[in-house]
Amino acid sequence: MGHVRTAEVLIAGAGPVGLSAAAELRRHGVRCRLVDRLPARLPYAKAVGIQPRTLEIWDRMGLARTFLESAAVLRGQLLYVNGRETARIDLALPPEVPYRFAALPQYETERLLEEYVAGLGTVVERGTELLSFTQDQDGVTARLRTASGAQEELRVGYLIGCDGAHSVVRKQLGLSFEGAAFAEEYMLGDVEADWEVPHGYGVRSSHRADDGSTDDLLVCIPLPGSGRYRMSMLVPPELSAHPNGSDSAQGDGLAHGLESGSQSGSEGGGRVPELSHLQAVVDRLAPRRARLSGLRWSSVFRISHRIVDRYADGRVFVAGDAAHIHPPTGAQGMNTGIQDACNLAWKLALVVRGEAGPALLASYDAERRPVGEEVVGRTVRHAVHGMETDPDDARTLMLREAQLLVGYRGGPLAPPGPHHGPADAPQAGDRAPDCPGLTAPVSAYPLRLLDVLRDRPGHVVLLYATDLAELALAAETTGALMPAGRPPSAPVPAPALVPAPGPVPASGPQIVAVLAREAPPTVADVLVVPAYRDTAGEFARLYGPEGPTGFVVRPDGHLGARFSLADTARSLSDYLTALSATGQT
Repeated sequence: MGHVRTAEVLIAGAGPVGLSAAAELRRHGVRCRLVDRLPARLPYAKAVGIQPRTLEIWDRMGLARTFLESAAVLRGQLLYVNGRETARIDLALPPEVPYRFAALPQYETERLLEEYVAGLGTVVERGTELLSFTQDQDGVTARLRTASGAQEELRVGYLIGCDGAHSVVRKQLGLSFEGAAFAEEYMLGDVEADWEVPHGYGVRSSHRADDGSTDDLLVCIPLPGSGRYRMSMLVPPELSAHPNGSDSAQGDGLAHGLESGSQSGSEGGGRVPELSHLQAVVDRLAPRRARLSGLRWSSVFRISHRIVDRYADGRVFVAGDAAHIHPPTGAQGMNTGIQDACNLAWKLALVVRGEAGPALLASYDAERRPVGEEVVGRTVRHAVHGMETDPDDARTLMLREAQLLVGYRGGPLAPPGPHHGPADAPQAGDRAPDCPGLTAPVSAYPLRLLDVLRDRPGHVVLLYATDLAELALAAETTGALMPAGRPPSAPVPAPALVPAPGPVPASGPQIVAVLAREAPPTVADVLVVPAYRDTAGEFARLYGPEGPTGFVVRPDGHLGARFSLADTARSLSDYLTALSATGQT
């Protein structure tokens, strides 16, 4: 039976991860279908923490402002043990980091992402369930059941499973999902509290028994709105969904509940907590008297930690909770899944457009599974021993929780080898840091690097130098290297790098010059590529260029390459060839 392809990629699951995958694919011009078995978004404040790194990703998509206008700021956390304040953690980050920690109910995150994706031409197909699929060397055939009950057979090039902790995609691929569940059960409530707690601060209050174990716990995360919190606490026996301590795969039993995007409410099999249940715990553990009201939603859940043995099999991939679940400590789950989606989407886009070899897709597992393993291990340690026992210094701890230290050094796209520039400077695989203080000839106010990168979905090559001749030669070399949009050694078409005064096609990398602040003022006026001056010297401080230096910024905001401008031709050719040859032997 023949199939007409109406999309190149099918995404199963329209939570934050699936929506992020669709957004990135559409930004890169790739047709996709996005299906979700639920008839509507669930009105639950499940995954609520938004990390600064996620906001950076959304900034490049042009979405950050929308979220900033909707989210609540998280300023810190107050820790209490047996009624005594033991620590006050301020969520402080270096001044060059453009965004802070934020909180927003998951249904609002999904709404904003869904509206963005719809603006790009893809509508979530609600009530449409992925039943099964098969794959061969040319594509994937999926069987769907639509909202009307009819079945549809769909042929696509690739399938991404963003379908949560009970993923149909993961199960049908036969991926292992090793891990365990904590014995404790918790209840969760979206509620308002009338108490005197500093605005923007969460609360973690526990009671320790004589043997040092924690036998009572209250965790409160502020949400947008006056006095609104998501509160979690140990469940009383009468509400237990798993009285025998079994690791059930029903409802919330398998997932960690808070950051998993799994089903919530009463599906776990136990009674739904009432306001009185939450009030009783608050009466015991709150640092000061508090009256709860306005209960929007409550649930009983259990915390598990699991990760798949691989993130891909052929043309089928898993991301987010379909690939990893873990304790909600530090709000890492949803944010990790969004980065999964963005890492995969730009690579799929290059392959679908014929600008990179299919072997590039192997780098998704190679780059993202180690990140997932680290997150699972760290959140388990923090859940058991407390974040305050982490051996890292406070600055490193905050940067890691903000997901600003995620990197891919030593991976297939950033292999070990001699590095250009200082050892402590950003190298290939590292996050490309934002920096303030860039100016343009026509602009009367300074810009940030994120302002320059915004709405440029492809690779961006930053050329840093003082001398016009050096910059012009680097741009000319790049143009001569790929006159037809591909390096001579690449086995398939690679992204085109064409320095031109007019618009550059979104599918290919773009060149931007960053002028050292001591560069003559006329340099920016005569370059044929966009040029910004490092007026504040922050680019030089944060990127540490040694003389004229080039940087390739990947679509996901990590550095693809760092090189001397004198070595532009070889360095760019090597990187673009790696995109085509990754994983080949």
